[in-house]
Amino acid sequence: MASATISTPTGETTGSPAPDDSSSNTMTRAENDNEKHAEPVGALQASDDETQDKGDPSPLKASVNNVSSIPNGGTKAWLQVLGAHFLFFNSWGIVNAFGTYQTYYEESFLSSSSPSSIAWIGSIQAFLLLFVGALTGPVYDAGYSRALIIGGSFFLVFGQMMLSLCTEYWQVLLAQGICVGIGSGLLCVPSTAILSQYFTTRLATAVGITASGSSLGGIIYPVVFHRLQPTIGFPWATRVIGFIMLFTQIISIMVMRVRVLPDKKRAIIDIGAFKEMPYLFFVISVFVGFMGLYLPFFYVQSFAIEKNITDSNLGFYILAIMNATSAFGRIIPGFLSDKIGPMNVMTPCALISAVLCFCFIPVKSVASLIVLAVLYGFFSGTFVSSPTATVVRLSSHSRGNIGTRLGQCFGAVSFGLLIGTPVGGVVLDKHGFSGLWIFAGALTAASGCLVIVSRLFYVGSDLMKKA
Repeated sequence: MASATISTPTGETTGSPAPDDSSSNTMTRAENDNEKHAEPVGALQASDDETQDKGDPSPLKASVNNVSSIPNGGTKAWLQVLGAHFLFFNSWGIVNAFGTYQTYYEESFLSSSSPSSIAWIGSIQAFLLLFVGALTGPVYDAGYSRALIIGGSFFLVFGQMMLSLCTEYWQVLLAQGICVGIGSGLLCVPSTAILSQYFTTRLATAVGITASGSSLGGIIYPVVFHRLQPTIGFPWATRVIGFIMLFTQIISIMVMRVRVLPDKKRAIIDIGAFKEMPYLFFVISVFVGFMGLYLPFFYVQSFAIEKNITDSNLGFYILAIMNATSAFGRIIPGFLSDKIGPMNVMTPCALISAVLCFCFIPVKSVASLIVLAVLYGFFSGTFVSSPTATVVRLSSHSRGNIGTRLGQCFGAVSFGLLIGTPVGGVVLDKHGFSGLWIFAGALTAASGCLVIVSRLFYVGSDLMKKA
């Protein structure tokens, strides 16, 4: 753990020593003046006036490495959780909702395109969410979090509105895949990194509540589209979703603020992080895990309909059920992660998710499919919430580089998302749904094993140690 850069004993004045020839009255006035202008370190805000005063020598100035100054709660801190919740709602949430678009495109809108080609739209969107996030990590560390949130909101809403005008595959790819993907990517790092400035012991809980926004979006957006599309058509159903995005993004823009800025500019890539075995193996683990994670989310609806397990109406709600339980899978493990460590929670959840993928193979009834959707949604939810808390924990000695370290982790994960779903589509074409579920389960199991390796490098073989 990096040592704190602020050391201000309570009730003591930390200004420069008074000259020997100063009178007692002068000293008293100086002390009173210092007390008048001093603020609690935890309450310092990264406003323009505070951050532009580069020459302020006051030791009360907050630092990203000063863990003791983090408020770990309070109104402003929980407002960051609210704002970040909506960022997840509109970025990851729309990715989670793509299964509904996948089915609609296959059945009517883009019926001339193969399932694998259609899956590329969702994969590129998810890829850009994380890849652009990797590029913006240093931008966040440089103090431009607000610009990232505003810019991301613009591209997100603009892309959704342009989607309502699309009639061909390439247009959908540009609007939904690329434009919405870029907007989501600009929101990626601020939605998680800001929380590390407001929470320490409650960080996993805060991230879990935040990440549940993606599940909420994955529930609401498919329901809105499914209900409105048959009555008002694809264009206006898509625009309604765009207006929901606009309203919720305005809330995030209004409430989200960084608490402190880094004391120096950061490199685009932190090469030293990859020399740390715990970090390296954890990044590899989430890369592999995200290759298989979204296959059930993208294909469970098609699976239910094509196998005649459900009709198209109930098949749609299978995805909604999976997203709903995923919300609990991000919040509840978050509470547990604060107690025993995020890696200790993520490992068993990954292995259980792998087993559940294999369990899709023999499913023949609606009841068994719903049970699997509930369980998979819950246990796979940790894949979205736990990585952030884990990277922050593995970067406790370099808190000023958290944005960069999160960003490059997201960058690696983005390639897993990019290739995982289309490759899954190819596997589906050649080997059917059984091959798809085996592919997803194998990747998820490998991810869980790699988290174990990362943990061994981090804390050793002590199973009772927090990690």
